[in-house]
Amino acid sequence: MSNFGNRVYSKVNRPEKELVEQFSNLEVADISDCMNKMGCIDSSIRPFNDVNLLGTAVTVKVPGGNNLMFHAALSLAKEGDVIVVDGEGYTGRGICGENMIEIARQKGIRGFVVDGAIRDSKAAVNSKDFPVFAKMIQPNGAAKGNGPGEVNVPVSVGGTVIYPGDIIVGDEDGVVAVRPQYAETIAAETKELAEKQAKNLELIKAGKSDRSWVTKALENAGYKILDQTWDEN
Repeated sequence: MSNFGNRVYSKVNRPEKELVEQFSNLEVADISDCMNKMGCIDSSIRPFNDVNLLGTAVTVKVPGGNNLMFHAALSLAKEGDVIVVDGEGYTGRGICGENMIEIARQKGIRGFVVDGAIRDSKAAVNSKDFPVFAKMIQPNGAAKGNGPGEVNVPVSVGGTVIYPGDIIVGDEDGVVAVRPQYAETIAAETKELAEKQAKNLELIKAGKSDRSWVTKALENAGYKILDQTWDEN
């Protein structure tokens, strides 16, 4: 029988902490812009508190409503990791709750991203230092049994493929995954973009925003700007 669906990889090629920390205080939307507006997970996976997320992905794949491999990942994960769970989008059972959040906090794990449901939501909502992103609240508990499932393999979470060791960034807008080999360039471009946008916002607040680009874009696309009102006849 194949080992597929029954694998736990204990090792992760984690990027250097200094590289991960380059994304500290960078906004997910700006990072996405510097990734050609790609890389973010689906907005159905939402934040349960206002704690920003930053860390290295430990990935989990579980069948709907089963969390044995989530527990396995929780035991294997190290300080600075983010546990990212492909729960197949299933929301009939909450696959983590207050106990797992507290274990993760004590280990220095940076947060959870769950394509599925959680329970004991008050523990997530009231947390001041542990970000949790998930689809829904569901009080029905998870099944454990014997799995199946996998740890530290590529997973699909919110329509985005996430690999073990990816840099995971989350804020009130959502979550983005950055491949480490592109991270230095993306971080530098994001910082540059953030500075540019901050200056532009100051111009907007001062009433000096240049909107001429809109007219140029319409003209270049072939739109006609008619100096008249619409007339049905």
